[in-house]
Amino acid sequence: MNGYNTALIQLPLVRESTGEHVRTPEDVGRVCADISGLAQESFHVLTLNAKNRLINRHLVSLGLADASLVHPREVFRSAIGADGACAVILVHPSGDPAPSAEDLRITRQLVQAGRVVDIKVLDHVIIGRPIGVVDGQPGQPGFLSLRESGLVSFD
Repeated sequence: MNGYNTALIQLPLVRESTGEHVRTPEDVGRVCADISGLAQESFHVLTLNAKNRLINRHLVSLGLADASLVHPREVFRSAIGADGACAVILVHPSGDPAPSAEDLRITRQLVQAGRVVDIKVLDHVIIGRPIGVVDGQPGQPGFLSLRESGLVSFD
């Protein structure tokens, strides 16, 4: 016996970003254009690195026609574990981009939770159904940034 013990450890790997900058609500609208017409509520998290480059988009919750359950544990799970994110942007499609009282409440709760785990919540963007028709295709989605609207403090 040599007196040495061998320990196997597993280090989590951090995903590389896609290189796409996500800084504005328009950027979020572009990245999430494919979910603007969903018929039921869902809640997504964009994970970002320190330079606001997109790492990944995660579906956190798939709800009913008009509601989606969201918990901080689910929102930050992939940001902390798989992605090693520095910041997140919260996103959910809705027929009407006007925020509900529940949207405001959960956003405030997630901003607080982000402070605890040291992951900055940069914004919560509500994406509405596409506006108008261009060349037979749905037009640009309507969206509302809770940061830009001033309805929630993200600092």
